[in-house]
Amino acid sequence: MKREANAPYYAVIFSSRRTEGDNGYGAMADEMVRMASEQPGFISVESVRDSSGYGITVSYWESLEAIRNWKRNEDHRVAQEKGKREWYRDYKVRICKVEREYGDLNE
Repeated sequence: MKREANAPYYAVIFSSRRTEGDNGYGAMADEMVRMASEQPGFISVESVRDSSGYGITVSYWESLEAIRNWKRNEDHRVAQEKGKREWYRDYKVRICKVEREYGDLNE
């Protein structure tokens, strides 16, 4: 789920530590990626999680407005609330502006 983007663009960095068990998390995470990818301004997403439950998901967006619209999406808001109650021991969200990119990562 990646499309090319020219800098500058924005990155939303979501760092979290999971609670024990899946409890529907995997299915919801897959659905949120699918839904985000259909939102205007979405560029791509990358995500990793280690065996201790610590994970980082970075989503890339064309504008701050696109990020705000995704944050306000009703289904996304439901997932956020469930995450706070059930899936995450703790989390942090950071929003950054990507000024440039370079490299040779073939995905």
